[in-house]
Amino acid sequence: MALSRREFLGVAGLSPLAVRALGATAALPHRPFGKTGIEVPILAFGAGSRFVAYETDEEALAVLNRAIDLGMTYIDTAHSYGDGKSEERIGQVMPTRRKEVLLQTKLGARTADDARRQIELSLKRLRTDHLDVLHIHALESSEDLAAIEAKGGVLEAVMEARDQKVTRCAGITGHADPVAMKAALEHHDFDCVQMALNLARARMSWDDGGKAVATPLGDGSFEALALPVANKKGMGVIAMKIFGQEHLLGQATTKELIYYALSLPVSLATLGMPKPEMLEENVALGRAFQALPESEMQRLRKVVPEPRKAAFARFLRHHADA
Repeated sequence: MALSRREFLGVAGLSPLAVRALGATAALPHRPFGKTGIEVPILAFGAGSRFVAYETDEEALAVLNRAIDLGMTYIDTAHSYGDGKSEERIGQVMPTRRKEVLLQTKLGARTADDARRQIELSLKRLRTDHLDVLHIHALESSEDLAAIEAKGGVLEAVMEARDQKVTRCAGITGHADPVAMKAALEHHDFDCVQMALNLARARMSWDDGGKAVATPLGDGSFEALALPVANKKGMGVIAMKIFGQEHLLGQATTKELIYYALSLPVSLATLGMPKPEMLEENVALGRAFQALPESEMQRLRKVVPEPRKAAFARFLRHHADA
């Protein structure tokens, strides 16, 4: 039986009351990663463009190590981030900290042969012999899904990696097309999914020409179309684009943006943090998290004007992850 939103959010490893009681030293709450048997912290360390942007390895690794120390032990990277720089930086701390973390990477390849080569290189960069999560990266459209699932496509290599215990979980990510994502989740045996879930994407759809249009609340978004499928099938769900590549800051507070995503039936949210002080702030917010009431969720869905939502949706439609 599917959990209600309230029941799902109540399974965190530490309740808000326990977090307050433990004070500043409290761990991040944990949630089940779908039906995989894995428990994950509610915040993931996003190692995309913001992590790559640190000028030196020393700065980047100091932030990464601090994140792990603070309990942000789910690390989200990809084969393509920084043309390999992200994975290489993470790999520098894995010889001593691999057992402490859950490690996720993503493949941009669309053929099985290319995907196998990317997996081999990613493992080498990350200095590990296994992954916890391996995603097909950045589903763009129904046509893209057809290439992914074709004979000799990347889906074949990702499922092979799971069968061979190279990865514990297999999944797919996307921020461009909720309809294609819904189809991907319905048709395939994924363990997890990562998708754009934020207050600006809650009311967006696409017409046949690929133009973003406003739709009635509850229709046409990842939140309305793909998230229910993932929940019904017991997948681990990773919310991404929480801040909308900073486009949403100013429309709502950092706390509101994070709490909106975490108040959905998701396992965790991945955050990019270009400044060390953002890490400290986000962990403090995560420790004190309490699910927002539905009335507040409804209010937040309305704070971004419709023209700005449409512009943001067009941006994500063509945005390429670092």
